[in-house]
Amino acid sequence: MPDPQIADQFEQAKAQFLAGLARFQAGDFAQAERHYLDSLALLPGRASTLINLAATQLRLARPADALASADRALAVEAGSADALLHRGTALAQLGRAPEALAAFERLLAIEPAQPQAWSLRGGLLREMGRHAEAAQAFRAALRHGADPELHAWYLASVVTDAAPPTTSPAGYVQELFDDYAGSFERHVVGTLHYQAHERLVGGLADAQRDGSGAKGAAPFRSALDLGCGTGLCGPLLRPLTGQLTGVDLSAGMLQQARAGGAYDRLEQADIVQWLAACDERFDLVVAADVFIYVGDLAPVFAAVARVMERGLFGFSVEAATGPGPDFRLLPSLRYAHAEPYLMRLAAAHGFAPVRRFNATVREEQRLAIDGLFVILRRVAEPAMATRD
Repeated sequence: MPDPQIADQFEQAKAQFLAGLARFQAGDFAQAERHYLDSLALLPGRASTLINLAATQLRLARPADALASADRALAVEAGSADALLHRGTALAQLGRAPEALAAFERLLAIEPAQPQAWSLRGGLLREMGRHAEAAQAFRAALRHGADPELHAWYLASVVTDAAPPTTSPAGYVQELFDDYAGSFERHVVGTLHYQAHERLVGGLADAQRDGSGAKGAAPFRSALDLGCGTGLCGPLLRPLTGQLTGVDLSAGMLQQARAGGAYDRLEQADIVQWLAACDERFDLVVAADVFIYVGDLAPVFAAVARVMERGLFGFSVEAATGPGPDFRLLPSLRYAHAEPYLMRLAAAHGFAPVRRFNATVREEQRLAIDGLFVILRRVAEPAMATRD
């Protein structure tokens, strides 16, 4: 006859487990973790609970804890594909790429039709510079049902025999920055030594003074910060304008920008779609480190021209060097643009170059990333440009 106490303990553990699943699905990962831990306290070593705990800890951005939970699950169930997936993901986030690759390869030996594992393996190989192997992994992910738009874009970043997609998938950008919002400024400024916002707004301020002929010139009437993110440009733009609007695709980034208090208005939208529907006019438009997620900039230039009758349009891009196409999708999953292409777009849409200069935008793996900073004036006829 079953022991009633053991049966009751099992039911309590099951109830905690199901509560954890419900909280996870609701996006309450902290509470889900508590339920899973309570379930494990009642029923230690249960593989399914440990696997779900590892998934939850990954969502909580605690890969070391997720790795420990996945390893405990594998000690109980050595062939668990889910545990291996979480193990590989945690190791990748911890920067332990060779071990992460080994986990994904072990998983794919068990379940070769696992698209997420192929995708994650491809991402690791791309970051390691093993582009041919990364391409094979992304093609396998596509064969096994991975998101076609996203993985065609991944694939284009590591092959050079086809034209790249014209822009980054919107879902990828939105998810990336929603997840990144809380640590964005600390990471890009403190770790990557990001400087594009300061260099660009400094160049715009100089151009404003040059154009007015007086250092104390009146500010711009209304400024628009495209892809404003957490609002790094906001405090720098605030003294230059009477009205400041920011637009970004990521709700998480806008929440951070709103807390900064520099903007009069913030809008969550795709920048081209928002510009196409906008009835306002701006005399300053800024896009700092935004076009690295857009390849074909013709729709952007057309949309910006629509909302400007006069004033300055300033932006930064990663500089494409040497002969080649107008824009390239790099293995970093960022676009680089050629200067002649930008100047053709400017002329075609009623902008004249005022200032162009090269400077570092950020560092990646301790290497300086060269940026091209462009300041254009909205004019009827192109003017002579200066190049610093």
